[in-house]
Amino acid sequence: MSDFIKTLLRKNSLRKQCQSVGADEIEKVIADLTDILEERRAEEAALLEQNRAKLEAIEAIRQKMREAGIALDELTGITESAPKSRKEVKAKYQITDASGQTHAWTGRGRTPTVFADYMASRGITKDQLPTID
Repeated sequence: MSDFIKTLLRKNSLRKQCQSVGADEIEKVIADLTDILEERRAEEAALLEQNRAKLEAIEAIRQKMREAGIALDELTGITESAPKSRKEVKAKYQITDASGQTHAWTGRGRTPTVFADYMASRGITKDQLPTID
């Protein structure tokens, strides 16, 4: 909490700070604070009204779901089973390592260690890797 706020919230501190201020100036501060208070109350009332409207909309949706016999679990299941928008990319390169294990790579992204080692040991580039036909 800032020192200014602490001063405002403590009557004795506020009184001490206002010793050198005239009555007209104190009335101006009170008028300004009153305006700020009214603005804040209006903002809070608007926020409460928004929340109330939102809760009413949610309740209306719940009621429609109850009438239709739809549970929330069923809605989440629909989104999870929806097809993914990404296409799976087929592997472009394929190598067999020293142990006889076959490795495939699309050629996208970071080079797998197996492919980096393969290229380094043979002194070749990615373009010279064996491709899958």
